[in-house]
Amino acid sequence: MTGAAVVRALGAVLLLALLCAGCDAGGDGRMAAGKAPEGWEASLAEWRESRDDVMRDPEQSPLLPADRPSFQGLEYFEADADYRFEGPIQFYAQPERFQIITTSGQQRPCEKVGWLTFRMHGEVHILQVYKLLDVGTPFLPFTDSTSGNETYPAGRYIDIEMLEDGRYVLDFNMAYNPSCAYGDPGRFACPVTPQANRMVVPVEAGEKGFKEDPA
Repeated sequence: MTGAAVVRALGAVLLLALLCAGCDAGGDGRMAAGKAPEGWEASLAEWRESRDDVMRDPEQSPLLPADRPSFQGLEYFEADADYRFEGPIQFYAQPERFQIITTSGQQRPCEKVGWLTFRMHGEVHILQVYKLLDVGTPFLPFTDSTSGNETYPAGRYIDIEMLEDGRYVLDFNMAYNPSCAYGDPGRFACPVTPQANRMVVPVEAGEKGFKEDPA
């Protein structure tokens, strides 16, 4: 084999290795489950405590006044880093505008802005990312096989975080219930999870269903 042929062969091997490494790290466009950053559990606990603080605050709480005195804190699944993913969002060149149905039967202007892909419970899942036009921030609503049992029937939400390197975080440990889950649904117009984001696998992470009487 000539020197040039050896160089070409080595180049091909190196390219294959790089491609395989990219696949392992989500280089195929998928988000990857990886080791959570240092301090992740502490930050998660602080965020959950801040949610309880909001629930107790008369000016911010979605709880009905009669329910606030008995409020003992929201219930969550145990923190599990396997439910935390990092990687790209695939954005649509032309976001799709539509009216999303809410729990109160109203409609709210919304855009489907992109999608993300990840592997969980041995299956590849594709979920859509939305943006409420009257709010302006991206969010991901979803249901799973716990919905209507351990968790809120209409679905839970996740706010998508962007990292400094341009990747995004999808952390089901930070899934939370919409405001309408805590009292009179007529007080809020919370988007119902679209069909595209209704999974059949269990997502045992994030906030559980709200119980008015913890006892």
